Parts: sequence; structure tokens; C-alpha cells
Amino acid sequence: MPLDSSGQLSYDEIVGWIRRFAAVIAENKTYLTELDSAIGDADHGINMDRGFQAVLPKVEALPGGDIGVAFKTVGSTLISTVGGASGPLYGTFFLQLGIASAGRSTIDLAVLLAGLDAALTSMQRLGKAEPGDKTMLDALIPARDALRKALSDGATPQEAWSTAVAAAEEGMRATIPWVARKGRASYLGERSAGHQDPGATSSHLLLKAAADQWQA
Repeated sequence: MPLDSSGQLSYDEIVGWIRRFAAVIAENKTYLTELDSAIGDADHGINMDRGFQAVLPKVEALPGGDIGVAFKTVGSTLISTVGGASGPLYGTFFLQLGIASAGRSTIDLAVLLAGLDAALTSMQRLGKAEPGDKTMLDALIPARDALRKALSDGATPQEAWSTAVAAAEEGMRATIPWVARKGRASYLGERSAGHQDPGATSSHLLLKAAADQWQA
């Protein structure tokens, strides 16, 4: 169901996003792993796919209705199944969305924005990364900022989310020439330049999956 003028997203629409992102990760598993092979441990796509294949049955088994519970289930499952830094970081992302939407059967983009704010604060604290360090934050922070501005400027929910996705893509592509300052890629120094960050790439795919799901 599209993200309409009311801007309300139901439990089923949120779960649809999770399912779609799991499918997108499965489709892009090799691509993400290839990106990671250039500057990391060559396992980002493999790890993310394993995590979301574990997420799906747990989410499907939920009684439904509480968006916060769905997000928290995703987060806790990723933390327990995804290796490297991706598990704790993506897990934190979804746990914070779960806290922001606890007890709700519908949410709007303002609730998602609040969850995103809390998630990014926690992720920065956990990973000790800043914008420009060539990490997933370089896609997520511009997306958050664009979403906030669009909503403040009176954009429709559809327009606001599309703006956020475009900002995430721009942030993802901006990582290509940068030298990594955090994570495994930072060990390469100058050799990390010229490669797109895999975490920023999967983060863009996450937000784009939501846009595709909510416009379906």
C-alpha cells in the first residue's frame, strides 16, 4: 500500500518493508560481498543475508499488531546472527526504531524520524564514527537530515521519503573517493579510496526497499 497523504504506515506495511529488504539483500548478497572484498572482510553480503534469513521466520511468527515488537525482533535477531560490526550496528538501528514505535499499530514519518535520530546517536556512540569516515552513517545521516528538512518544509510523506532515499544514494556514492577512517577499511589507508563503502550501500538499499514497498 502506498505511503499516502495521511502518512500512516500499518504493521503490515512495516513488515512488508522488512520482507522486501530481506529479498533485496539476498539479491545483492554477491554484490555487497564484492564491495567488501575490496576494503573489508569480504563477508558483508553473506552476513547480512544470513541475518535477514534468520529474521524472516521470527517476524512471521509474531502475533502482529505492535510495530515496536517487530522492529525489536529484527534488531535482536541481527545482533545474535550477523558477524562483524554490521550485526551490532544494524541491530541497534532496528532496536531504536522499535523503542520509538513501541505499542503502536500505525506510525508516521515523524515517528520514524525520531527512531532514526535515536538510532544514529546510538550507532555513532557504538562505532565511534563520524560523517566522512566512510561508513554506513554516510548514507543514513544525509537521509535523516533530508527527511527532517522535507517534513519541516511541508513536503508530502511520499516526497519526504523519496528525498531521504535520494540523499542516502548521494551519500553512498560520496564514499567512493574517500579514505576510510573507521572499521576494517581504515587499515588500508589510502588504498581504501576508490571503493564504495559496503555498509553505506546496504543502508541505501534499506531505505530504497521502504520506498519501493510503500509505493507498491
